[in-house]
Amino acid sequence: MPEERPVNKSMLKNTFTLVLDGVQDPGNLGTIIRTADWFGFKQIICSAKTVEVYNPKTVQSTMGSLARVEVFYEDLLLFLKNLDLPVYGAMLDGQSIYETAWGPEGLLILGNEGQGISGEVIKMIGVPVTIPRIGSAESLNVAVSAAIFCSDIIRKLNK
Repeated sequence: MPEERPVNKSMLKNTFTLVLDGVQDPGNLGTIIRTADWFGFKQIICSAKTVEVYNPKTVQSTMGSLARVEVFYEDLLLFLKNLDLPVYGAMLDGQSIYETAWGPEGLLILGNEGQGISGEVIKMIGVPVTIPRIGSAESLNVAVSAAIFCSDIIRKLNK
């Protein structure tokens, strides 16, 4: 795991931050970092159960974006406990992202590829949100979901 340094909470103001809870596939983490960079997200906060950011497959998947997006590892329960920011969570049963009025700042939590967001972290979510399903697939890849969420957030913030 990278050297732990705490997130400076002031850098979370007036921006959106991705929070990853237990993402295990290094390719997914790298793709999420690259996607965050594409959409202008400056930092990602990971749980201790998220794959190592310096895994060779993760680094390769970022295609250089790791140099522009800061990645932090935190105990999510402690981190989320005293924040004064909206906390959104990617859930199968949340409100549609297309009906969500994203504010000017907040955290978006995305969960593990197989289990989703952990039960303890779910309790910290103020606004469950979902990408509406039209077809029959059970779920979306977490990196694909991150891209759709980032696109919707940025589109609405730039109106």
